[in-house]
Amino acid sequence: MKPILSGSEQNRLNHAVAAAEKKTGCQIVLAVIRRSDAYPEIPWKAFAMAASVSGLAVFAAESLSKTWPEPVTPPAAMSVVLGTGIVIALLSLLVPPFARFFLGKRRARSEVRQYAESFFLRRELSATAGRRGVLLLVSLFERRVILLPDKGLRSRLTAEESRSVIDPMIPILKRGDVSGALKTGLDSLTLALLTPPKRKQARSGRNELPDSVIEEEGA
Repeated sequence: MKPILSGSEQNRLNHAVAAAEKKTGCQIVLAVIRRSDAYPEIPWKAFAMAASVSGLAVFAAESLSKTWPEPVTPPAAMSVVLGTGIVIALLSLLVPPFARFFLGKRRARSEVRQYAESFFLRRELSATAGRRGVLLLVSLFERRVILLPDKGLRSRLTAEESRSVIDPMIPILKRGDVSGALKTGLDSLTLALLTPPKRKQARSGRNELPDSVIEEEGA
């Protein structure tokens, strides 16, 4: 898999994670995923839309052709409709920004959260003293960010606090600056975690989770 972050970006973020963990006493994991699901329905949606639009265009051309010397023949009409649908479906497979046009917001949100939850369990991020692990995951295709705290941090990372971490990341992510988005999110997360907890939490005094940014191809 081609790296998403350069070596210098990885090093900068790794040091930033280590510094944030030292300040907050929490275990922070950053992750970047290319896409959270294969979305097999996208090419079919693209095909259906293109075929419908081209079909209407053929119908309009047929109506106009009554005043023209040569009407649109059925084989020609079928070729236009099917050919347009196939081309648009292929584009949705090859051009991610174009494919996003056919992805619903609710579907994207659900799949990224599901991937993040699976990632949390698979990587055993709950194996920390006091359950103080937190995952900040970016899914590139969907341009979505999930902040997933473990049990020991949920009272500190409320929905409002999570939005304060995620919202500033989105415009940076849309510009294609993955490293900048992660650094911005990490800085905001550090501030949120510095809020004094309501009760004293256990600290192990050691680094329990990796500081390096985890990259995965995804689905």
